[in-house]
Amino acid sequence: MLTEHAKIMKAFSAAGEITGRKKLQKIIYIAKKIDYPFYEKYNFHFYGPYSEELTLRVEELCNLGFLDEVKEKKGGYYQYRYSLTEKGEQFLSHYQLDMPPLDECMQTLNDQSARFLELVSTVLYFEGLDKEEVKEKIFTLKSKQRYTVEEVEEAYQYIDSIRSLVTH
Repeated sequence: MLTEHAKIMKAFSAAGEITGRKKLQKIIYIAKKIDYPFYEKYNFHFYGPYSEELTLRVEELCNLGFLDEVKEKKGGYYQYRYSLTEKGEQFLSHYQLDMPPLDECMQTLNDQSARFLELVSTVLYFEGLDKEEVKEKIFTLKSKQRYTVEEVEEAYQYIDSIRSLVTH
């Protein structure tokens, strides 16, 4: 019944604390795109790929007491920190999930900035296009972020490196 919820909890278990809703969205999207079995539907949104389903699942997990959400005021905005609770860990320990090992992938994704993950997820969102078309989309859709050609190249290299972490 809670299989998709348990997968999200497993991601938190592997990543530790995740700071920022945008970062959380991008981590799960990128993991999904490199073949981890996450099934949330994503649409392209202001900050790149976004899943309403994921937002609702996280809210439900918080309401169940499996995830802890801490809201902090940062300058002119609020930032959210998420972590698995003890109750969530206990639930997960009794739940059998057939998933490839997530730890290294989740940790490396969580170590990146939300800005870089936004770029990586945008590259992955348009991966059916050739590289030049992807760059054009990024420079058009993400002009406020002022990504450089070097950063786009770095995103492609990063995608290759994390794809190698997926073991089936």
